[in-house]
Amino acid sequence: QVQLVESGGGLVQAGGSLRLSCAASGYTFSTYNMGWLRWAPGKAREFVAGIRRNDGITYYVDSVKGRFTISRDNAKSTMYLQMNSLEPEGTAIYSCGASRAWPPGELSYWGQGTQVTVSS
Repeated sequence: QVQLVESGGGLVQAGGSLRLSCAASGYTFSTYNMGWLRWAPGKAREFVAGIRRNDGITYYVDSVKGRFTISRDNAKSTMYLQMNSLEPEGTAIYSCGASRAWPPGELSYWGQGTQVTVSS
C-alpha cells in the first residue's frame, strides 16, 4: 500500500521557518520525481518545488526561490522542504507527491497534507 505522510507543519510568524518532511512507503521512492504542492484558501493548487529522481535537479516556483529548499534522502525514502522567510501568503495545506514527469506534473501518488499557517 502506497503511503505519503507529511509532517512538520504548524503556526509560525512571518519571517520564521519550518521544515516539512514527507515519508514515503509502498513504492520505490528513488524511481520517482518528487514535489511539494500547496492549496491556499481561494486559490488553485500550486506546485511549489520539485526534485528529480536520479540527479537531485530541483525546480521552484518563482515566489519561493531563494527562500525554500527541497531535498531528498533516497535511502530513507524521505523528502524535505526547508521554508525560510515565510510570508502570510504561504499559508496553505502543503502536500507531497510523486510523479513520473519532470518538472513534476501529473501525480502518481500524493499525501493528505500538513497545514502551514503564517501569521502577520
